[in-house]
Amino acid sequence: MDNNEVDQLEEKLDARVQNVLDKARVSTTDESEKEPLSEDEMFEDLENDDLAMANFREQRLNQLKTEMGKLQEMQQHDHGTLTEISSEKEVLNITTSTKHCVVHFFHKEFRRCQIMDKHLTTIARKHFKTKFVKINVENAPFLVERLGIQILPCVICFVDGISTDKIIGFDELGNTDSFSTTLLELRLSTSGVITKSDEPKKEEQRKTIFGYSDKQHEDDDDWD
Repeated sequence: MDNNEVDQLEEKLDARVQNVLDKARVSTTDESEKEPLSEDEMFEDLENDDLAMANFREQRLNQLKTEMGKLQEMQQHDHGTLTEISSEKEVLNITTSTKHCVVHFFHKEFRRCQIMDKHLTTIARKHFKTKFVKINVENAPFLVERLGIQILPCVICFVDGISTDKIIGFDELGNTDSFSTTLLELRLSTSGVITKSDEPKKEEQRKTIFGYSDKQHEDDDDWD
């Protein structure tokens, strides 16, 4: 049942409720009625709409099946969470074996890295098909050097094992600690690593994991 059908069902139910209320009002103002409808009679009248109630039950069952499917997918692929990994080998294995992957290079003592973690955790719950991982730069000296990571936080997006985009610091997020999760989600969608409806993909030259040129930023945490 799609959103339009749900909306139509809700409109029908609202009209049905309005019908019952209208009958109740008539019964209290019409002198030909001996007694006004009681609350029990109103609810009984409403519950007699078997089709509407059946549709509501079907809607709930469909929603339950959808949520259970998402949960199973998350459990099977360890998606739906921001997972910390501890080795560079894991980064290489995950990025080359997962269709969509977001990797956050962080430092545990950097406040902006903690802010990025919070937003990525929220986004990960919404995008089960994308794997979200993070690695402490102290555990990834080789990748830090090869990728030219000098500013933290640094978020790199991978699609089919190819790095498609890099988010360095908060410059593209308003250069403020109070940017919204929605803004980061929109920014990630331009890389193709997550899908957000009605948003065009950003045209990016596909590069390998070691294919980025250096980009200088001044307002975030330096990592040398």
